[in-house]
Amino acid sequence: MSQTLLTPQTRAGASPRLVILLGLLAVLGPLTIDLYLPAFPQMQADLDTTPALIQLTLSAATLGFALGQLVVGPWSDSIGRRRPLLVATALHVVASIAIAAAPDTTWVLVLRVLQGAGAAGGGVVAMAMMRDVAEGKQLVKGLARVALFTGIAPVIAPFLGAQLMAALSWRGLFAVVAAYGLLMLAAAFIWMPETLPFERRFLRSDRSAVWRSYRGLLGDRRFVGIALIGGFLVSSVFAYLSTSSFLFQQQYGLTPQLYGVISAFNAVAFVLGTQVSAFVAQRAAPERILAVVLPSIALSGFSLCVIGLSSDSIWPVIAVMLLFMMFAGACGPCLGALGLADNADRAGTAAALLGAVNFGLAGLASPIVGAISIATVLPLGVVMGSAMALATLVLWTMVLRRSVSDGPGL
Repeated sequence: MSQTLLTPQTRAGASPRLVILLGLLAVLGPLTIDLYLPAFPQMQADLDTTPALIQLTLSAATLGFALGQLVVGPWSDSIGRRRPLLVATALHVVASIAIAAAPDTTWVLVLRVLQGAGAAGGGVVAMAMMRDVAEGKQLVKGLARVALFTGIAPVIAPFLGAQLMAALSWRGLFAVVAAYGLLMLAAAFIWMPETLPFERRFLRSDRSAVWRSYRGLLGDRRFVGIALIGGFLVSSVFAYLSTSSFLFQQQYGLTPQLYGVISAFNAVAFVLGTQVSAFVAQRAAPERILAVVLPSIALSGFSLCVIGLSSDSIWPVIAVMLLFMMFAGACGPCLGALGLADNADRAGTAAALLGAVNFGLAGLASPIVGAISIATVLPLGVVMGSAMALATLVLWTMVLRRSVSDGPGL
């Protein structure tokens, strides 16, 4: 087991091995949330329930993911990164196994909250560890490298799930998630270094330090703005992910395998966006990138409304979603770097609050779309376009205003 401590002097950037390990651990969250999306219709039939309740299992996981980060983040600032990561991942494995044997929807909902909370460890610790070892442009670059994993996972997971459904039921998909979690737990136990020096940790006896840290972050107008933008962005992505399985399979008549192929193309677009964003961020402030990309995402969302009113073809929907995913990928590294830039001494807490807002708002998006309708792309376009229009407004009123007055960004 590795007990190596990476000191502050290593902040020039993360090693390739650490980036790969952090990326694979962070994938646990998206894999937990998205692998079973193609199985929604099968789950509905097997559990004898409604599409709305099946969509609620997605919201349950995102709620658990949000709450879990609020615990794991400050905990990792207090005692170091390794132990919270290992405990959270172990919780995830146990919950995943239990879901595979769950007798009804109620048990699935409860266990999905616990599963999401366990998966939160990989996501929040990956961001915090990256901030421990990198800053400035190196931080943007490092987060973009991790985003190669976390960006592709939410959209490639449905493709993988669709292929696995040729041999497995929805319960088997959760067994696969459990196996991946167990593998990551073993890898973290053996190879994960500790990146937070003792002198930069909260004193265990000083419980008020956690609340002071949260209070300080919530009092920072710029940080709150960045968190809200991320929340609106993730809400838009999850609105699409939670409805696309029903929409494409039931309304457009695609097979689970063809739906998976579309998800794979979306994954490529998302990853392309993250890497282009990291390249451009070496030459332009992340705030300026967001000023261009966020309105573009809002426009792509509202264009789905036009398609829903004027066309029955699936091809315009696919084209718009490819653009949407590329723009969404471009936002990720910029938002992460901006949110962590001024919070090196409370990186875990900052990453936790960013993640909690992201997935807390995302948990609300799926039921809203489902409550309106999943018969056309019109409700989806309304939710996505409105969320990203609000994100653009927040950028100009809460983030860019202070950036202009305080000077250039990263």
